[in-house]
Amino acid sequence: MIKWLEKHFEFESRGAHWADEVIAGFTTFVTMAYILFVNPNILGTTGMPKGAVLMATAIGAGISTLMMGLYAKLPFALAPGMGLNAYFAYSVCQGMGLPWQVALGAVFIDGVIFFLLSVTPVRRWIVQAIPLSIKLAASVGIGLFIAFIGMINAGLVVKNDSTLVALGSVTKPETVLALVGLIIIVVLMALKVKGNILLGILITTFIGVFVKGSSGAPITNFTGSLVALPNWGELSQTFGAMDVLGAIKWGFVSIIFTFTFVDMFDTLGTIAGLAAKLNILKPDGSFDGADRALVTDAVGTMVGAVAGTSTVTTYVESAAGIAEGGKTGATSVVTGILFLLSLFLWPLAEVVPSAATAPALIVVGFLMMEPILKIDFSKITEAVPAFITMIAMPFTYSIANGLIFGILSYVIMKLFTGKAKEIHPVLGVLAVVFIVYLIH
Repeated sequence: MIKWLEKHFEFESRGAHWADEVIAGFTTFVTMAYILFVNPNILGTTGMPKGAVLMATAIGAGISTLMMGLYAKLPFALAPGMGLNAYFAYSVCQGMGLPWQVALGAVFIDGVIFFLLSVTPVRRWIVQAIPLSIKLAASVGIGLFIAFIGMINAGLVVKNDSTLVALGSVTKPETVLALVGLIIIVVLMALKVKGNILLGILITTFIGVFVKGSSGAPITNFTGSLVALPNWGELSQTFGAMDVLGAIKWGFVSIIFTFTFVDMFDTLGTIAGLAAKLNILKPDGSFDGADRALVTDAVGTMVGAVAGTSTVTTYVESAAGIAEGGKTGATSVVTGILFLLSLFLWPLAEVVPSAATAPALIVVGFLMMEPILKIDFSKITEAVPAFITMIAMPFTYSIANGLIFGILSYVIMKLFTGKAKEIHPVLGVLAVVFIVYLIH
């Protein structure tokens, strides 16, 4: 069996060793396991049972990461993506007032569309159509949006009738705990401690046991065991609950396009960066296993939607495992198994307070800022649409609005500055669709 696996994962040609692969798999898991606790807190705002969401997160991440290892043979791990879970909860469910079942239906359709795009030339056409400045700005805008949500959850930003938003009470126990958690995570990052975000969440949760909240009860309330056999009864509340027809009825263009757009470009950018770290990129930017990686990502999204979680995507945190010597799909197999074992941690979803996950959102938002350095601000027709994309997401509380206004402003500026030739036909079609959507 071991020999067969070594042959399947091409150990000899890639210079891989089991010890390195196992350590790399553990490292990747620890680095991205924070999603197990952040995702339930975000999706839980829609009314979804937190325990069920944690189990769905473990299933979606576990199965898709195993597939990435066994099918694509790459050391890349997947899980519900940050940003898309926020769009799911705050824009689709809260902003549009749609049931979470409809949002899950949109996620499933996203997976189907992404799968079809991944096995046809259409994916290449769309990738070529969207300007680089908009792609880079989308990541930054999503980061600002996530950080904004984190500050709201921490109590640092509150509603104000005069100024729309204002500074919250920094003496509120929950806010103080969130600030302490933020300091803990940042210090751990500065010290280059692996799994810094996960450790920060767990340490903050533990501190919350000894801190009384505004209600007078401890912020972290241990009500039972932290580990238990998977509660299939609770998981059944989200498993297969997606409403595909409802998703098509309530907004195919805005909802599904956003899920698919962000999923596609997040995945393409992530796997390209990870492939570069593996030193397997070819001169034309392709690499062996790229198509299988994209197919895996699409299938993972469908699996996640069926289980009951938002869009599953490839995680850049996989780079941590690669840095530890992960070279083959065996790394992903180890990570995937660990995610599946996390099914036994579902009681923790009800224990970890928002004050412990809010700092993680702020830090993840910070980590998504780097692409702004690659935007050419000397070119107005590129920089202004990028700027609009970035600010529209947090200011309108919608990732979709950022993409819509960013693309529209790009097309308009190119048209009125005599640069219509720079507008890809596909982008022109999208602009028309968006205008019809806005005035509908």
